[in-house]
Amino acid sequence: LLSDDFSIPDLVKQNKSEHNYDELKKEVERFNESSKYIKRGIAHIPTMFGIAFGVLFLNQAGALVNIYHDGSVLVSQGGVEIGQGLFTKMTMVAAAELGVPVEKVFISETSTQCVPNTSPTAASSASDINGMAIKNACDKLNERLKPIKEKLGPDATWHEIVSAAYFDRISLSATGFYKMPEIGFVFGDPNPKPAFLYYTQGSAITVVEVDTLTGDWACLEADIKMDIGRPINQAIDYGQIEGAFIQGMGLFTMEQSLWFRHNGALFTRGPGNYKIPGFRDVPQKFDISMLKDREFTHLKTIRSSKGIGEPPLFLGS
Repeated sequence: LLSDDFSIPDLVKQNKSEHNYDELKKEVERFNESSKYIKRGIAHIPTMFGIAFGVLFLNQAGALVNIYHDGSVLVSQGGVEIGQGLFTKMTMVAAAELGVPVEKVFISETSTQCVPNTSPTAASSASDINGMAIKNACDKLNERLKPIKEKLGPDATWHEIVSAAYFDRISLSATGFYKMPEIGFVFGDPNPKPAFLYYTQGSAITVVEVDTLTGDWACLEADIKMDIGRPINQAIDYGQIEGAFIQGMGLFTMEQSLWFRHNGALFTRGPGNYKIPGFRDVPQKFDISMLKDREFTHLKTIRSSKGIGEPPLFLGS
C-alpha cells in the first residue's frame, strides 16, 4: 500500500523543476553577498500525512439521503461545516452518485437526530468517511430506481423517474454507512495492519527575507505542490492548502503560548495578546499546484480524493 501511495519523489522533482529551485538558490546567494543587513533564505520541505483516526472506532460514518416527489434530494451526514467546504463537497458527491444536477441537491444541518453516533469532524477525514456513507446510501437508491430507469428508457428525466418510483410505492429514502477498511494498527502486533488508509503528501519551496537588525521578516515566495488524489473540488482544496500553510507559518514563527506562573492559567487567550498571521504575512508570490501524471487506482477513497485539511500545515515550517 505504501509503495503505491508514495509520491514524495515525484512531487519534489516536479516542484523543483517547475519553479527553478537551483536558480532560486543562486539568486538568494547572490543577494546575500551584496546585502549586509537584509538577508534571504530558501528552504525545501516535503511532508507526508497519514489519514485516519488513531482510535479505530472513530473511523466510521453514517448518512441519510431522501429523494422527494419533486426530484429534490436532501442529504444528512455526520460532518460539521466549519468553513472547510465540506457541505459543498458532500452535495457534489450526492449529485454525482445519483446523476442529477447539483442544484437538485440540498444538505441538512448536521444533527444526530438524522445521523446518530457521528464521529468528530477531525483528522482530515470528514470528506472521506461521510462521502463514502453518502455513496452507500445513493447506491441503495440507484438499485431501487434501476427497474424504473430500464422501463422508462434513456430519455426519461430525473423528475419522471422519481415520480414513477413514488407512484410505484418504491422507498425513496436510504441510510448509508461506511467504515474505513484495512486499518487497525496495534502496538506490539508482529503483523500489524496499517495505521492509515493512505497519505496526503506535499512539497514546499519557500524564500524568506530577514532584517537582521530588527528581526522583521517577510515571506517572498512559497511554491507548493500537493498530492491530493483526484479532488472532489479543486478550488476548495487549493484554499485549504493556502490556509494550512499560513497557519503553519504562524505556528512556527510568530505564535507563542504563555501561562501565568502563579496559577497555570493561559495568558495568551485572545488577539489582544496572541499574534496570528494577518494578510500582510501572505507570501508575496504564492503558487499552488497539484501532482500531475499519476494514476490513483490504489485509492479506496470517495472518487479517489484525498483529505487536505491538516496535511499542508507542516510545510510552513
